[in-house]
Amino acid sequence: MANQARVESERRDKEAQNNPESPISKDQNSRTRFTGRPVAKWLFVLVPLALVVLGYFVYERYFADRESTDDAQIDGHINPMAAKISGLVVAINVDDNQLVKAGTVVVQIDPRDYQVALDRAKADLAALQAGSTAANTQVPIISTTTTTQISSASASLQQAEGAKAAAQKDVDAARARYNSAEARVKEAQASYTKASQDLERMKLLVAKDEISHQQYDAAVAAADAAKAAYDSAQAGAQEAARAAEAAQARVAEAEGKIASAKASVAAAQTAPQQVAVSRSNAKSAIARVEQAQAAVAQAELNLSYTNITAAIDGVVSQRKVEVGQYVQPGQPLLAVVPLYDIWVTANFKESQLKNMYPGQKAVISVDAYGGREYEGHIDSIAAATGAKFSLLPPENATGNYVKVVQRVPVKIVIDKGMDELHPLRPGLSVEATVYTGPPQSQGTKSANTP
Repeated sequence: MANQARVESERRDKEAQNNPESPISKDQNSRTRFTGRPVAKWLFVLVPLALVVLGYFVYERYFADRESTDDAQIDGHINPMAAKISGLVVAINVDDNQLVKAGTVVVQIDPRDYQVALDRAKADLAALQAGSTAANTQVPIISTTTTTQISSASASLQQAEGAKAAAQKDVDAARARYNSAEARVKEAQASYTKASQDLERMKLLVAKDEISHQQYDAAVAAADAAKAAYDSAQAGAQEAARAAEAAQARVAEAEGKIASAKASVAAAQTAPQQVAVSRSNAKSAIARVEQAQAAVAQAELNLSYTNITAAIDGVVSQRKVEVGQYVQPGQPLLAVVPLYDIWVTANFKESQLKNMYPGQKAVISVDAYGGREYEGHIDSIAAATGAKFSLLPPENATGNYVKVVQRVPVKIVIDKGMDELHPLRPGLSVEATVYTGPPQSQGTKSANTP
């Protein structure tokens, strides 16, 4: 069977060779023609090689020094505006998507309550300022008064001590006179006793007519004189005793005055403390005035907060407030977006950052404007990947690790004057291309170079 198949195959080949129209005969003829033409053979080899070389040079010239990503968008500042005070909204001067200038009043809160609070704070300040003036005026008055009190009390003490000394001398003199009067009383008493005894004897003698009546009358007169001298001496002694008592009373009075003067001196010696208290009261009054001034300043601030002004130039967005609404401190009212301060956040793969650094040229293609291109440059490269800043950053457990190419945010600043008729807005999708050429043609690397 095998021999018959081989013989049959050889027969068909011979028939095909003899027939010029057969496919086998055509294929053999074409190969014969090609091998007979060396130019065609070299063209078949060189054309693909030239295409490969050309593609390599095109890649090196236009694509090797570029890194692109479509994971990019326009970023910018969105400045929220909130109420600092509570109150009723009485006017809204802007609407969504309206351009405003810095300082423009966008929302007005009813100012009447805060005006009343300011007036009350000013009245309290005026009252406290008057009290402070009075307290400060009292300081020199109290200082002068206490000084006078000290001098007066010292003088009164000296006077009382002098009066006591004089009274004590009077007491001594009165006691000396009393003692002298007592001695005279004793002398007069002795004379009176002798005269009385002599008179008694004279009575016996005159009765016997042993003496004359003249002698008896002389004895009677001597006894009466002695009696009078004795009575006079007793009266003098009593007078001296009363004078001594009066002098002692004056001493006691002087001692009382001395005690009172000492008390006055002791009270006057608290003058420094009284002056210190008055000065403390003055300082306290000044502090209350400063506190009231702070309250006035706060009331003025609260009144100024009733006019909510735009902090920057921009476009109003997300207006969430209406007239008649009661707002609370910190409540968001609207946002202002400055379209002049925008940039591009391009999330490049970590494998694309090898030759990328701040200062390199970049081109931004914006989808919103049909791929319109904007020129810019790299401003900075983030310090961590985007995943690290996410709410729930991934944590790969040991033994379950899967390597994922991470993306790093790159901030690209658009050059000024780039087609201002087509402003860019935060959130627009773009495609970013960075030219990673040689360092001398791109600028100097910074510390933020990866």
